[in-house]
Amino acid sequence: MFVRGELEKIERKVERGERLTRDDGEKLFACHELSWLGALADFVRKKICCDVVYYNVNCHVNLTNICVSRCKFCAFGRDVETRGSYAMTIDDAVKLVEEAAVDPNLTGLHIVSGLHPTWTFENYLAFVETLHQKFPALYIKGFTGVEIQHFADISGLSVEEILRRLKSAGLQSIAGGGAEILTDRVRNLLCPKKATADQWLNVARTAHKLGIKTNASMLYGHIETLSERVEHLIRLRELQDETGGFQTFICFPFLPKNTALERDIRQTTMWDDLRTMAISRLMLDNFRNIKAYWVMLTVPVAQVALSFGANDIDGTIHRENILHDAGATSPRSLAEDEIIRIIRDAGRIPVATGGNA
Repeated sequence: MFVRGELEKIERKVERGERLTRDDGEKLFACHELSWLGALADFVRKKICCDVVYYNVNCHVNLTNICVSRCKFCAFGRDVETRGSYAMTIDDAVKLVEEAAVDPNLTGLHIVSGLHPTWTFENYLAFVETLHQKFPALYIKGFTGVEIQHFADISGLSVEEILRRLKSAGLQSIAGGGAEILTDRVRNLLCPKKATADQWLNVARTAHKLGIKTNASMLYGHIETLSERVEHLIRLRELQDETGGFQTFICFPFLPKNTALERDIRQTTMWDDLRTMAISRLMLDNFRNIKAYWVMLTVPVAQVALSFGANDIDGTIHRENILHDAGATSPRSLAEDEIIRIIRDAGRIPVATGGNA
């Protein structure tokens, strides 16, 4: 328990533009004054990006749900023989994008996948090459740091060479998933078969060196401590100081349905979601964009989050699969005019990003 005076000290630091410390972050997570947190984060949001809120008209392409990692928090991954498992062909992926491209405003693809046990890096690369060739006007954001590390592991190539080849094939930026919580304790317990925290950060660092922008994320509300949330944010902030290559940070609340943790973990509350959004804005002082991902938060909470530090609400999506397998109750897609209405109703100015956020 701490006194109001300590919050006032943090508030004065924020108003002066001073960086918050690890201790400040932990005090903010111990704070129960949600309206104060929101107002402080909104002050920073407005100073950085005024009243603009970004969105995009995009299509998710989830290549396969067959995955060797089988993380405890994931409801999407399957074994090869498990009912409901699938693996797209290139023709399947092209057909999916063709269906989405009926929308003349479609600007981007978001390609993420399971870590398939028999696919080679060349298999994944072929998807990018083909989709870029057939839809050259679409911005391709693809794969996570975890997937990039997997490609290096199965091919024997360096992370840098993997990224160079993907960039040549048409990849323009990297998705922010797979960061989960960037501590060894959490990753060893929940996802020991995939990239470590240091490896995830190294992929981002290498991409930034090559001029490839990446996103960053945090999956919270499972077994992590509040101190580990702060540690995660600080590690991202430190890398952003070093490279400046992160373009957007996304808060992902853990959805426990159909996961190995379903019996033990309750879904986060709106209170925690808004608190975490606000603190992320306050701690990540070198990130311009903080995303309220409506698919996981639900549309109403994402809209409220625009007053808790967020200045991005993601996009139209077009048939999202990964998070709905974990019990997301939001729609699988939204029309562009609905996203615009949501943003305007919150008193903000909608701006389309061209698919790269």
